[in-house]
Amino acid sequence: MRVGVVILPEYRWWVAEPKWRAAEELGFSHAWTYDHLGWRTLVDGPWFSAVPTLTAAAAVTSRIRLGTLVASPVFRHPVPFAREVLTLDDLSDGRLNLGLGSGGTGSYDTTAIGGQDLTPQQRTQRFGEFVELLDLLLTRDKTTWKGEHFVAEEARGYPGCVQRPRVPFVVAADGPKAMNIAARYGTGWITTGSRRLENPSYEDWWRGVAQVTKRFNEELASINRAKGTIDRYLNLDSAPVYSLSSVEAFQDAAGRARELGFTDLIVHWPRSEGVYFGHETVLEQVAGDVFPGLADSEIRG
Repeated sequence: MRVGVVILPEYRWWVAEPKWRAAEELGFSHAWTYDHLGWRTLVDGPWFSAVPTLTAAAAVTSRIRLGTLVASPVFRHPVPFAREVLTLDDLSDGRLNLGLGSGGTGSYDTTAIGGQDLTPQQRTQRFGEFVELLDLLLTRDKTTWKGEHFVAEEARGYPGCVQRPRVPFVVAADGPKAMNIAARYGTGWITTGSRRLENPSYEDWWRGVAQVTKRFNEELASINRAKGTIDRYLNLDSAPVYSLSSVEAFQDAAGRARELGFTDLIVHWPRSEGVYFGHETVLEQVAGDVFPGLADSEIRG
């Protein structure tokens, strides 16, 4: 199993840079940042853009993979975004994972640009167009497209990505239609667990993770895609218990995720207060004591 870490884009670079360097030095396999205009309870605090942040992170690291968690069509158009993705893949020397998601309802990303909320069906349809068009833009020299939500007119894609045929798409999906998009286009699939439960207990959350995993396996089977051909990422901090609240909490979560067949875990860098509150000493201990065992663990799903 591999472990990745999210470093929220809330720090001035002189504070953020050591965290990105440390993520690589501590042995994380991938590091991510949120691609939002602002986020939930932190919307009135400091916040920086994802692509420039990842560009700077690429310049101070050399091995760790870097990614968006997640880019969405809420405020991005595939044509200019494809150019940013292509450039970031080049600057990182092929270390980019492109995390993609449909975007939430009633989010600051929508209201900040004067957008209107879409129905779940409309949102998923827009997301499907977004992913399909991005795929074309990143794999073709020239793309013309006309959909309900996006248009591209002879959009150029030269010279293409460093990674071939394009950067890996890691698609966030908890519902059946989004899962179909992940199954068709994803190198990886990300889940936060079942969204059908409000304020679930820890055990309820894990039962929800098992349910969405079963549904995703069924979606793969429906298009005749083998289970082992797509990486599976679990956002551990969607659970009621923060994954780095203690070494024991992380070990328990990692063991449960392994049993469900997840190849990758995602945690969040501890913050000094509020959401993801924790201590960097726990993160360092987990990296030093637990990571070596995870690298040798067997995925049972």
